[in-house]
Amino acid sequence: MELSVYNIEGKDTGRKVTLDESIFGIEPNDHAIYLDVKQYMANNRQGTHKSKERSEVAGSTRKLGRQKGGGGARPGDIKSPVRVGGGRIFGPVPRDYSFKLNKKVKQLARKSALSYKVQENALVIVEDFTFEAPKTKNYTDMLKNLKSDNKKSLLVLADQNKNVYLSARNLEKADVATVSELSTYRILNAKSLLLTENAVASLQAIFNA
Repeated sequence: MELSVYNIEGKDTGRKVTLDESIFGIEPNDHAIYLDVKQYMANNRQGTHKSKERSEVAGSTRKLGRQKGGGGARPGDIKSPVRVGGGRIFGPVPRDYSFKLNKKVKQLARKSALSYKVQENALVIVEDFTFEAPKTKNYTDMLKNLKSDNKKSLLVLADQNKNVYLSARNLEKADVATVSELSTYRILNAKSLLLTENAVASLQAIFNA
């Protein structure tokens, strides 16, 4: 499978990049994608939620009424969960939501996400570039030239590039990541996936290692 390489002016350079069919042309596995995205979102949860239980609410432990004959639930102290202002029954407590996922499942999920982008014609190969200084206009012009300015976009670089990252930082729909930071969630969250030539080579080297 071959795709044309474009420069940041949106012009075809005349070069083509050969994509590995085992990475960009597989039959997507939706369940692997589901598990990887679920893990990504679970790992991002703070898990600091907390509500007070009966023993943690401030108040007296004096029994407010007789055990029987009241016509309702057995009245305990003022902290009883059946009373207004009482503790909460089985309320949320701090916990860790993260869980383990096998490396091969995560790789399959990323390959599936990349294959979906190819099927949707949402993958663009960009010539390697850099900016002399951080400037948002340079980045917006590039997106406009590549027809990716009105949708969520993800630019994947082989290595960190501070000027490119800072140029895109203030754009709500633009995201920049390196190959090592790439996740299934970020691929699927973007409507347009932009890969530099070196990023393609790095991706294929990582998956074929």
